[in-house]
Amino acid sequence: MTRFFCSWSGGKDSALSFYKMLQQHHDPAFLLTMFEESEQRSRSHAMPMEVIQAQADAVGVPLIIRGASWGTYEAKFLEALEEMKSDDVHDGVFGDIDLEDHLKWVQDTCAKKSVTAHHPLWKLERRDVLNQLLEHGFECMIIAVQDSKLPDTFLGQTLSEDVIQQLESFGVDACGEEGEFHTVVVDAPMFSQRLSLVVNGIHRESGYSFAKVELVR
Repeated sequence: MTRFFCSWSGGKDSALSFYKMLQQHHDPAFLLTMFEESEQRSRSHAMPMEVIQAQADAVGVPLIIRGASWGTYEAKFLEALEEMKSDDVHDGVFGDIDLEDHLKWVQDTCAKKSVTAHHPLWKLERRDVLNQLLEHGFECMIIAVQDSKLPDTFLGQTLSEDVIQQLESFGVDACGEEGEFHTVVVDAPMFSQRLSLVVNGIHRESGYSFAKVELVR
């Protein structure tokens, strides 16, 4: 049984990777989420701190965050690896599916701290990833869309077979591996309780539309 941390975006791929490690009876030690420098929103999915923390609470695993610009991202990531290694955590789990550049960055960066990177979804068919999410009862809300690929009417929608077919009708990969959209996991088999989220407006930045998501307590 391996103690591991999960590189946690809050979205479907990191959550499914985490779940697969649990199914193999490994021991989760931390969730690691990279935030913007202000530490107000997550770096990749623009999620507020309260949502990421609520996910960590639902999973029952301590959350570690690091605020970083793109310029300081790697240094801050390495700093977090060092902190977790001091707690005897030498393995990390990542949600990459088939993007070689992502895999190389993760492996090269983890190697600098002698951390072993695991990729439970690597080389799965993208549609199979979606099928597994639905089969296991993950509830994933679309919270960002690339404006050149998808309309903002998808924001706030929950991934389902019908929504997946709608995404595919726009000619995009329904797994969003090319950055066409991002999700936040609202419920999952390993959550102690479902998150209640509401969308209050849209934030547009760098060619993306982001749902302004708030946690309802």
